[in-house]
Amino acid sequence: MEELPSEKLRNRCDPATLPFRTTAEIEDLRDLIGQDRALDAIRLSSELPHRDFNLFVLGPSGTGRHSAVDKLLREQALKRQVPSDWVYVNNFAAAHKPVAMRLPAGTATTLRRAMQDLVDDLASDIPALFESDDYQTQRRAIEQELGEAHESAMTEFAERAKAEKVALLRTPMGFMLAALHEGQIVKPDDFQKLSPEEQEEIEEKIERLQEELAVVLREAPKLEKEHRKRVEDLNANMAERAVSARVAEVSAELWAIESVADYLEKVRQDMIAHAELFLVAASQKQEGNFPDAISRSHHRPEFDRYVVNVMVTQNCAEDAGAPVEGEHLPTLDRLIGRIDHVSQMGSLVTNFTMIKPGALHRANGGYLVLDARHVLSEPYAWDSLKRCLRNQSVSINSLAERLSLVSTTSLEPDPIPLDVRVVLIGDRMLHALLVMLDPDFNELFKIQADFEEVVDRNPDNMVLFARLIGSYAKREGLRPVTAEGVARLLDEATRVAEDSEKLSLRLRAVGDLLREAEHYAGGRGCDNVEAADIERAIAEKERRSSRIKDRMQEAVTRETILIDTEGEKSGQINGLSVIGLGDYRFGRPSRITARVRMGAGKLIDIEREVELGGPLHSKGVMILSGYLASRYALDVPFSLHASLVFEQSYGGVDGDSASSAELYALLSALSDLPIKQGFAVTGSVNQSGEIQAIGGVNEKIEGFFETCLARGLTGDQGVMIPKSNVEHLMLRDDVVQAVEDGKFRIIPVASIDEGIEVLTGTPAGVRNADGVFPEDSVNARVEAKLRGYAEMRRAFAKSGKSGQNGNGEDQ
Repeated sequence: MEELPSEKLRNRCDPATLPFRTTAEIEDLRDLIGQDRALDAIRLSSELPHRDFNLFVLGPSGTGRHSAVDKLLREQALKRQVPSDWVYVNNFAAAHKPVAMRLPAGTATTLRRAMQDLVDDLASDIPALFESDDYQTQRRAIEQELGEAHESAMTEFAERAKAEKVALLRTPMGFMLAALHEGQIVKPDDFQKLSPEEQEEIEEKIERLQEELAVVLREAPKLEKEHRKRVEDLNANMAERAVSARVAEVSAELWAIESVADYLEKVRQDMIAHAELFLVAASQKQEGNFPDAISRSHHRPEFDRYVVNVMVTQNCAEDAGAPVEGEHLPTLDRLIGRIDHVSQMGSLVTNFTMIKPGALHRANGGYLVLDARHVLSEPYAWDSLKRCLRNQSVSINSLAERLSLVSTTSLEPDPIPLDVRVVLIGDRMLHALLVMLDPDFNELFKIQADFEEVVDRNPDNMVLFARLIGSYAKREGLRPVTAEGVARLLDEATRVAEDSEKLSLRLRAVGDLLREAEHYAGGRGCDNVEAADIERAIAEKERRSSRIKDRMQEAVTRETILIDTEGEKSGQINGLSVIGLGDYRFGRPSRITARVRMGAGKLIDIEREVELGGPLHSKGVMILSGYLASRYALDVPFSLHASLVFEQSYGGVDGDSASSAELYALLSALSDLPIKQGFAVTGSVNQSGEIQAIGGVNEKIEGFFETCLARGLTGDQGVMIPKSNVEHLMLRDDVVQAVEDGKFRIIPVASIDEGIEVLTGTPAGVRNADGVFPEDSVNARVEAKLRGYAEMRRAFAKSGKSGQNGNGEDQ
């Protein structure tokens, strides 16, 4: 097979094709490239007025999802009307059910200040009014009238009693009656000296007058009640005069709002009914450095009933538009709001002033952007979000209350109507799981914006990508990048894309690389970021991450891990795998061996037997069995017992990219033809023997190249890859140079027959018209070996030991 020339191993960007010398000369590009489908979906979701068209943005991290969502939503938000303000106020009829009140945008703080001023004014007006001469005069008049009425009744009774020679005496124990004789009170001793008739007459008069006195005294409480009623009416009239005057002074703008007008009327009635609150507050006021005129009485807890608790207030600037909110920690409380509590006398109590807003309140009327994984990881947050979207309202429920963890004084605030577009940002796996496992998801999130990972590498896109780099450098305050530096970044974006005809859209990785390169440029005192700075940043990133790779390579060099890079061996081949550590990947060679003998058609995957092989690897091994059984010695039973293993593999093995290497090892073992150990092989195979593309081809080639380089390049070493992977090659410069110098080879193959010819140096062989492979070809040798096993098995069965197969196993 033909080796790949060096120009096929790396697609290089020619700086001369870029229409600038540095990025300072080119126009900024704020939009993303290659994401038209996703951006159109975001725009559609942001513009649709209907409910349930919430958006899920999916794609790999670092593709600019967050910045694109923020930019497009803010553009659309400017076109939308500024939403209403929302406040909670006291429910004077049922304090545990606070009232949610909608207000025009920007009005909430005005109402709150108006209520604070009202309380502060009345805290001075009402005590002053009750200390005024007018009030005191009216109060004294009422009290004097009461006293005169009571005194008049007692005087009249006393005169009537005196006319009957009975005196009314006031004692510490109350009123008492005593007989009079010649104007003097009759003493007990003198009373005893009177005749029985006189004593009886006096006792009769006193008993009768005591009954009349009791009637007079019973009228006193009625007079007291009437007094209190008149005083209360006086107080109410005085309070009504002060309260009504101050309430009427609230701005006409607020009175014009129907809900505010209703609330102010209820406030007026409650303040009149509870005018004593202002008097108590005045009596408890301590002398301080500030005069009453500038005191802040509205901060006192007894006036909490008149607080306006602002949940959300909007910016009313001309360019404000609808809100675009995000929440980086979307717990239940931060999402839907919470009700705080304070400890009083050993119990937790609360009131409507302790209701706090959540992200849904702030985003109401606009857009809320959330990280899907964060929402799903917080207890009850996802369920609460769905409930709010379904009900189109925000009801505040605390987690402790839902779980019945504590006994508290609870509130039942009015739910606030919700009109919000929720945007979730997550990866494709999370989106797939939600679609499969959550029946509500598709009903609430009807639009998905799927971000591309790559874009075609063509001249137009390369210029657009260069403009993106220039825009990023300006936005981050970095030095301009030369055309050579941009070309190197483009090549690196192609390598990250794992396709020589594509550019990776993982812009975060490109941005991180550029910032590091800019640091090195600054250290050299250069005005521009050059290709050498980009190259150094790439090399330093590789060096920082390659400790484990270096230790593994050292183990191969010291032959702790056995890998042959020279000579020939039967049933042994170098396979290639990729190890991923976070965002760093590297290739490493592994020795794969195959052993064969007569048996009952069983192909043992040792990795699977010890539960180290994953399902995809096991699938690849089963495909090998199907390939052998369907291609060779079709007229006899498949009588092979074979084992395959990754030598010195102590971890899990998965994927089918080594299936072609395993098949080559089997064919070598069956044909007794040795495999050249200077080659490493990658590629999966199907049951027809076609070699299929695999991932990580660049890392695999470079991993084996480093092993060969450490032991010395001979010119006979190389890697055999699937032909369909040629367009994915974006190899390092040192590998390309080695190929150009003839010290290393990369050979693409399309089938097992092509590959086995390269590895053994022997023709694979194609069946002729008679269905026979050419003599001494690889396939002829394999078929002969399998036919021989079948004959041996048949002979073994005829020898009288037919109860067991040729492998000693029960048939």
